[in-house]
Amino acid sequence: MVPLDKLAQISQRFDYVEARLNAGGSPSEIADLSREYSDLGPVIAEINAYRRALDDLAEAEIMLADPEMRGLAEEEMPRLKARIPEMEQALRLALLPKDSADARPAILEIRPGTGGEEASLFAADLLRMYQKYCERMGWTFEIMEEQFTDLGGIKELTAHIQGEGVFARMKFESGVHRVQRVPTTEAGGRIHTSAATVAVLPEAQEVDVEIPASDIRIDTMRASGAGGQHVNTTDSAVRITHLPTGIIITSAQKSQHRNKDMAMAVLRARLYEMERDRINSERSADRKAQVGSGDRSERIRTYNFPQGRMTDHRINLTLYSLGQIMDGNLTEVIDALIAHDQAAKLAEVE
Repeated sequence: MVPLDKLAQISQRFDYVEARLNAGGSPSEIADLSREYSDLGPVIAEINAYRRALDDLAEAEIMLADPEMRGLAEEEMPRLKARIPEMEQALRLALLPKDSADARPAILEIRPGTGGEEASLFAADLLRMYQKYCERMGWTFEIMEEQFTDLGGIKELTAHIQGEGVFARMKFESGVHRVQRVPTTEAGGRIHTSAATVAVLPEAQEVDVEIPASDIRIDTMRASGAGGQHVNTTDSAVRITHLPTGIIITSAQKSQHRNKDMAMAVLRARLYEMERDRINSERSADRKAQVGSGDRSERIRTYNFPQGRMTDHRINLTLYSLGQIMDGNLTEVIDALIAHDQAAKLAEVE
């Protein structure tokens, strides 16, 4: 049974946050309180439903003593007794520590790893997979920076994904994705193994990361294109260098103003994630129950085309529906990763 005093404390905190929001404050305070209020809302709904079920069960037990109401109580009690454990489990999940970035949009970065041109082509396949998944989810997928090889593979890609719960569902995609297949560039028909790296970063706001103007250098340049009308004839591309860390971000869309905004958004996301990694390392240096660290060097998944098989190595999940997965049907995979992560967190808390 979930301790009722703990539920009371959460309800009191929700009322306090609501009152503070109504009172106003600085932009950073309002942003923090709004995120907490949004996180607590679903928990409060679960708490209220749980309390109602407990009250209904108590009333049904009292009704057993009334001959006229006994039949109704005997009919209601089995349903309540079966439902309350399910509600307790839902509450336990709702009470798990939340990742403060879960509700945020995400920055997606895809790069080829080992494997030459085949790795670049596989990176392009991953891009299409994520684009189709975002379409299924009703999310907005905007390419911020892209560089392609002559054969249509990806040298480097950065995209911005917006929608409900984007980072919560996409964050487990970070890592090395390995592919085993016969490359289109291979005449001998031999199976090759190559890889691409994926990084998913939560979008950071200006209130999250303060970047002094003295810490960055902004250069403009002429964007390169695929030829013809796509070649940019003005100096619209933007390159931002973060001097303290050496991070370099480029954006080469049509609008120089838009390019600067997008490059700054990626830079904020990188710096925000660096700080999150530092804090998480301090808090859980020895925690091995996590689904994944998000480290780009960690091999997380293998896509075996000859066998139509996808294996996620972190949770030992193997699915023989590779065609559907590459078509953007990632729901089963991501749901399994989230469930595994929740189970690990429950075990750690309990």
